[in-house]
Amino acid sequence: MSTAASLPAEPEIWRPKFNPWLIAVVVALAAFMEVLDTSIANVALPYMAGNLGASNDQSTWVLTSYLVSNAIVLPITGWLAGAFGRKRFFMTCLFVFTVSSLLCGIAPSLGLLLFFRVLQGAGGGGLQPMAQAILADTFPPEKRGLAFALYGITAVTAPTIGPTLGGWITFNYSWRWIFFINLPVGLLTLFLVYHFVEDPPYLAKIKAAGVKLDYVGIGLLALGVGALQVLLDKGQEDDWFGSRFITTLVITAVVCLVGLVIWEWFQKAPIVDVHLFKNFNFAISNLMMFMLGLMLFSSLVLMPLFLQTLLGYTAQVAGLAISAGGVCLLIEMPIMGQLTTKVQARRLIAFGWVCLAIAMFYSTKRIDLQIAFGTAMWLRVAQVVGMGFLFVPITLVAYIGIPPEKNNAVSGIVNFMRNMGSSVGTSLVTTLLARRSQYHQEILIGYVRGGSSQLQGSVIGLTQQLASAGLERHTAQKTAYASIYRAVQAQASALSYIDTFMVLSVLSTIMIFLAFLLKKNDLGGGHVVVE
Repeated sequence: MSTAASLPAEPEIWRPKFNPWLIAVVVALAAFMEVLDTSIANVALPYMAGNLGASNDQSTWVLTSYLVSNAIVLPITGWLAGAFGRKRFFMTCLFVFTVSSLLCGIAPSLGLLLFFRVLQGAGGGGLQPMAQAILADTFPPEKRGLAFALYGITAVTAPTIGPTLGGWITFNYSWRWIFFINLPVGLLTLFLVYHFVEDPPYLAKIKAAGVKLDYVGIGLLALGVGALQVLLDKGQEDDWFGSRFITTLVITAVVCLVGLVIWEWFQKAPIVDVHLFKNFNFAISNLMMFMLGLMLFSSLVLMPLFLQTLLGYTAQVAGLAISAGGVCLLIEMPIMGQLTTKVQARRLIAFGWVCLAIAMFYSTKRIDLQIAFGTAMWLRVAQVVGMGFLFVPITLVAYIGIPPEKNNAVSGIVNFMRNMGSSVGTSLVTTLLARRSQYHQEILIGYVRGGSSQLQGSVIGLTQQLASAGLERHTAQKTAYASIYRAVQAQASALSYIDTFMVLSVLSTIMIFLAFLLKKNDLGGGHVVVE
């Protein structure tokens, strides 16, 4: 008997029937459609309010309702995929998302629109994590970096182009078309998923074993995450702890989420597998993915807001200024996928945080009220270069040392952390801008009080200019005072943006040191190297 014949046969490795890149494009298309919907409706809110007879404050619930249901579904997608089968669950989410998009587009009232947005968010909640989990199973570990690079393009660039595309559609057609455009994409993707995507054998075993329904866990998750998402979205608007409503939400979120972790820790089949956080690399990668979501959406809110509110740019021109960052990521992501097979993930991650920290600090030096369009465009490019070095390696690190049957749970938690980071980032930015603007305005007002000789000189000069232009002297003087006050407000606002970018720079710097706590990984991506 030969030596080869005496050796035990190696377990057969599952591979999909169709080309993995074909499957990758199909699932990435679904994820892109869903991520786009998290930001495309932002600029259309005033049009929705006017068309449906609602106030601007009421129309913001169009965003909040989607984000709440989306956030609740994200962390339990792994459990749902195990219970119903991943392909079936993915197709169900696609169907719900597509049909609810149609219903949103034809909604006759704000109440029905909010209800349909809840359905749309619930359907969309399963698309991102399932797309990522499918890629993790479809590609071998040594090629996951390239696959995650394709997914990263959808996750990072879609929020960038969302507001610009939404503004263009709303201005040229109607706000209803920002929902209707999902129909052909959704139906095509549903058809392609049905024909090309399949579940690996281990998922069939998990489904056959049966999954117990955890009512307590689902209830704690829904209440905790729902309360957290609403308080992040409405906190600054309602003055945080100055509002009884927000205070109640904070207490509810803390009690329910802490209770959820404790409850799930002792469950045999938890809806959220909190035991995964015992893996150090998984825990750190989730923290970093949370921070990446925070950085991405913070800067994505800051730049257009600065250009529109202080420099008077239209939404479309501001969108063009930040679109160069999206182009940069399109070029950068495939390169990062290749680099993950040649360079340690933790080195790429550390370099990405260094780039991000420098870019945010550089932004504090370049932001002013005379910034040119070209400068703003290149500043945005600098801000996103580091993000390209982060998304793919962090996603890759999250799967290291995790058995394949946990891939669904990993993708659900990772995407949940990134989405929560984006919510926290948006809330952080709006709060910092408001508070720091008030602080700087109080300081600057001290230099332009009534007895200031500089103030009097400026008022006299402006009054004379306005009077010579034809205004009555008393009116010219009042206009001069108003112009100076507006200038003080603008300077205070500009300084608040500088402060906010500095905070983001400090947070990025802290992440640099955490990157070196990650263990070395096999460049093939399959396991952790023991040091």
